[in-house]
Amino acid sequence: MAEYYDAIIVGGGPAGSTLARSLQKRGQNVLVIDKQSFPRDKTCAGWVTPAVLDSLGIDAKDYRQGRTFQPITKFRIGMMGQAPVDNDHGNQPVSYGIRRCEFDHYLLERADVDKALGTPVKQIERDGASWLINDRWRTPLLVGAGGHFCPVASQLGEGPGGHETVVAAKEVEFEMTPEQAESCEAQGERPELWFCRDLKGYAWVFRKGQYLNIGLGREDNHRLKDHLQAFVDEMKRQGRIPAELPGRFKGHAYLLYDHAERPLVDDGVLLIGDAAGLAYTQSGEGIRPAIESALLAADVISHARDTSAESLAPYGEQISARFGHRAMEGSGINLQLPDWVKTTVASGLMRSHWFTKRVVTEKWFLHQDVPTLKKAV
Repeated sequence: MAEYYDAIIVGGGPAGSTLARSLQKRGQNVLVIDKQSFPRDKTCAGWVTPAVLDSLGIDAKDYRQGRTFQPITKFRIGMMGQAPVDNDHGNQPVSYGIRRCEFDHYLLERADVDKALGTPVKQIERDGASWLINDRWRTPLLVGAGGHFCPVASQLGEGPGGHETVVAAKEVEFEMTPEQAESCEAQGERPELWFCRDLKGYAWVFRKGQYLNIGLGREDNHRLKDHLQAFVDEMKRQGRIPAELPGRFKGHAYLLYDHAERPLVDDGVLLIGDAAGLAYTQSGEGIRPAIESALLAADVISHARDTSAESLAPYGEQISARFGHRAMEGSGINLQLPDWVKTTVASGLMRSHWFTKRVVTEKWFLHQDVPTLKKAV
């Protein structure tokens, strides 16, 4: 006989673990399933803002014990092929560099729920008002928190596929040798963001203590490998990164919020985090939207009279209220400018201290204009 849970969450990343912990604290019996064992690597530049820590109730002093926790007080912003702009954001950290293998494991360990790790979801069946997972677990509510290719997403709409416009990213993170660390010009307190000249993506160099993270993501993934190689070669030429990089770049895909078309709820099913396509459109950041979607979902689930699509609908409404209506939902005119015009204008703006600090960094990447989401976890 299948084991029963009030909710089963597929995916143990920040979204899944946050929702699991929130529901457990509200008295619900929860199971988290993930195909990987933790700790595990995750392709991501890897930083979290103070707002994320506040929403999660994480004490920075506690978290930094034995873990990478790089305070960020500056940013270097540039367009590829031209000189960058360095901005100082003051003495207080505006963000923190973390390693996803540590951060995600920490959050999952905090969730006092049953976990089936290293367990792929091979079977999802609708059985009356319940879901039957792997012919082993039963639940009235199935939550997809397994990233872009989450198997639960296939239960809503068209599911993941070629009809979606995704951001494709490649990244490598490694521990530098003492010699590499000494010669590396990248500074931990100052991440570097380099925008592609066609404005379809950006690259980064992010140092976190003895670790270095290098990557590039584009919504147009045509010749992604060539774009990445050109960037890496230029950074090596400038001496900003070591000449020898260990390991291979790992790939990752996700949807930007404005360009995602996935429904968020249906009868007995709900999507959060990257499975729902919630990454910030300007920056591609997914950690804060993942955390906030989990907190919003927990609130709706706890107050819902049942798990019908109608009862879960307020979750979608709260997502729209928090992140705005998706651009595709509007009927306004989409003014298309020639690429050369956009490149010329952007090239000038990327030379401006005011624009790179106030707009690119503080608004697009740090979201300092967005109040912290306060929900009990």
